[in-house]
Amino acid sequence: MSAISYHNMNILLTNRELDGHGQELIQLLNNIDVAMSEAEDTHRRYLVTGEASYLEAYKKVVKQEPTLTAYLTDLIRESPEQQQRVVLLDRMMDRQLNAESKATAQFQEGGFRAVKKIAFEGAGKRELGVIHHIIAEMDLHERQAIGRRVVESSAGTKTTIVLLGIGALLQLVLLAWVYYLIRHDITERRRVAGELQRRGELLEAANKELEAFSYSVSHDLRAPLRHIDGYAALLGKAVEQSLSDKAARYLQMISDSAKQMGELIDDLLVFSRMGRQEMLHTAVNLDQLITNILSDLRLDLQGREISWTIAALPEVQGDPAMLRQVFMNLIANAVKFTSTRPIATIEIGVEHPSSTEIVLFVRDNGVGFDMQYAPKLFGVFQRLHRADEFEGTGIGLANVRRIVHRHGGRTWAESVPDKGATFYVLLPRRRRDS
Repeated sequence: MSAISYHNMNILLTNRELDGHGQELIQLLNNIDVAMSEAEDTHRRYLVTGEASYLEAYKKVVKQEPTLTAYLTDLIRESPEQQQRVVLLDRMMDRQLNAESKATAQFQEGGFRAVKKIAFEGAGKRELGVIHHIIAEMDLHERQAIGRRVVESSAGTKTTIVLLGIGALLQLVLLAWVYYLIRHDITERRRVAGELQRRGELLEAANKELEAFSYSVSHDLRAPLRHIDGYAALLGKAVEQSLSDKAARYLQMISDSAKQMGELIDDLLVFSRMGRQEMLHTAVNLDQLITNILSDLRLDLQGREISWTIAALPEVQGDPAMLRQVFMNLIANAVKFTSTRPIATIEIGVEHPSSTEIVLFVRDNGVGFDMQYAPKLFGVFQRLHRADEFEGTGIGLANVRRIVHRHGGRTWAESVPDKGATFYVLLPRRRRDS
């Protein structure tokens, strides 16, 4: 509708401009017709009376003829048919004026007797008749063109009005439909929001119950484990002299398993508390944070040759204690999994910082892992190496991902087996509620 209306409006404006040129053309043709007739009439009077004042109209036409022809040519430049008529009209005007010029010269040489016949007939009478005929044809042609454009403009205007009416009607229908959809959508959204709120409340209650259950179970499991470890130690001391090497090894395996189970429970408690702990939102100086972590790990670094590359790190918004745990886990893992290297290389830096987010990374030249297992890397109790190769419970990276998610960020890792690994932490620059 818009395209058709725009097209019709262009036609209307074009026709209006052409109609203006057409009216000018008709007026100009009328002026030329009158001027040529007046020139011929007054020239005859001059030949009869010899009064020089009768030549003024002729002289005026001679002077204006080039200008009139140029103006006429400009007005009909879009019509080849009219251009042919203008060429003929210009030729006939020149002939009439030349004939009148010759008659004037004959009169001035021989007097009235020399031009008596011409004076009664008219010097350019025949040419003037042709001029009248050409002007009449051009006038008729232009009036017919104006009539056609009027009909075309009228039809276009009517079409535009009809289209605008249809468009207005369709807009009303569209508005009514949109109103219905909005009402329906609002009703549906309210229903869904109510359902989501109800389910959210149930889920929150279930999570609290689950966390309380996990916390309670973890606490309850600690006492039996301590008993197992303690009694295993007491039994070992009581029968130390009579135990065979095999039995002593069994008791040691019981004690080690109890201690490992205790570590798992401790890590589960940390993981459980991480979901219930309130977050602080404050500025965290990552440079100072990394310095403190390396200071705390100095005992683990003794006897190790490690090449550290630590870039200038930005300040971020978040919970200092939680972010400390994130980088403590990542750096400790880098230290642990490079233990088989004569010279370990660990790099901490920033990648592609922007105004909205920061990507931090911890890169090492350790044993790495196969990327097909990367989706399991941040899961609870997920380990990609045997316990006898590298110690750990498989909860550290799960804690890392949970903390980073609570900060509104995300984590991922890249690695090639035996060529090191890179762990990425994306944090938003602006604070987000957990």
